[in-house]
Amino acid sequence: MEAPEGTLDGILSDELQLSEKEKQQIQEFAKRIDVRNDRMVNSYCADVQKKVATLTAAVSDAVNSQDYADIGSDLKELCDALNRAILPEKKGIFGFLGKRKNKASETINNYECANERIKQIENNLRQRQKLLMKDIQVFEQMYHTNLGFYRELSMYIMAGKQALSSLRSTKLDERKGNAENSGDLLALQSFRDYEESCNRFEKKVSDLETTRLISMQMAAQIRLLQNADQQVVDKLNQDVLHTIPLWRNQMALSMGLAHMTATMEEQDSVDRTTKKILRRNTENIKKSAVDAAIASQKEFVDAEELKKANDSMIASVDEVVRIHGEGTKRRVEVQEEFIKMKDELKKMTEIYPS
Repeated sequence: MEAPEGTLDGILSDELQLSEKEKQQIQEFAKRIDVRNDRMVNSYCADVQKKVATLTAAVSDAVNSQDYADIGSDLKELCDALNRAILPEKKGIFGFLGKRKNKASETINNYECANERIKQIENNLRQRQKLLMKDIQVFEQMYHTNLGFYRELSMYIMAGKQALSSLRSTKLDERKGNAENSGDLLALQSFRDYEESCNRFEKKVSDLETTRLISMQMAAQIRLLQNADQQVVDKLNQDVLHTIPLWRNQMALSMGLAHMTATMEEQDSVDRTTKKILRRNTENIKKSAVDAAIASQKEFVDAEELKKANDSMIASVDEVVRIHGEGTKRRVEVQEEFIKMKDELKKMTEIYPS
């Protein structure tokens, strides 16, 4: 039978939304079912069951191949690259001074290295995003293929149940009546054989219901895998289109701030030096002005010095006067001696005349 299209939500019960044409197909197919035909019973919907089994294996392989380790590794490496771009804090006064001195250059170097690695990781993430999008399309095809199998199984099951109900109410009841009315062993064996054939076909229909349940579960699994891949694709899309550009922008801001900080630190150093020079010059000017004022207010000759000089001069004059007096006195005494000697010589002349 040809399975109609539809969604899984609409066929999760035995009551499918079937058109009149589809119902007619089921009824006509049910009339052709012969439970005594072993070949027909064995092959009844067997091709659909094989397709479901093949699809189940494909879904299982897809589940086993879902490995997000590489994506996680790229994301971890992305975080590491960004962390390495941030200048580590150094402890102690030397670390502080070193950070102030080298922060701008280290930030620029770290940013350039991190930016190159981020470009590589971004490219890897884009490639993995493309692969996941292909997987999503494959899962979508699997889902619709499985949906077709589910509906086809349902139609086979409905046809089988209709055939069983009809055959049991007609041919099986007829054979049962013949066996009971005639008491013929052959008639009884014919009833039992036909009843066994109905039971075997009923088991076949039951197996189809199990296969349909597997198909139903597989549909949910496919959607889970598809949604998981879609969530990863959405997250990668967010990382590539929003997060990474935002990080780049923040790193550029950090680099600009590092430049500005270095410039401000140099300007601060110039300001401190200028203030130091002005302070020193002010102190020197003050000292010079004070010294000049003190010097300008000093007397040409100090009064104390004048007094000392005057006392010394008076003492000198007194000493000179004393010396002169003594000299005069000695000269007087000498003159007196000269007169005395002159008188003595005169007396001697008188005594001894020539």
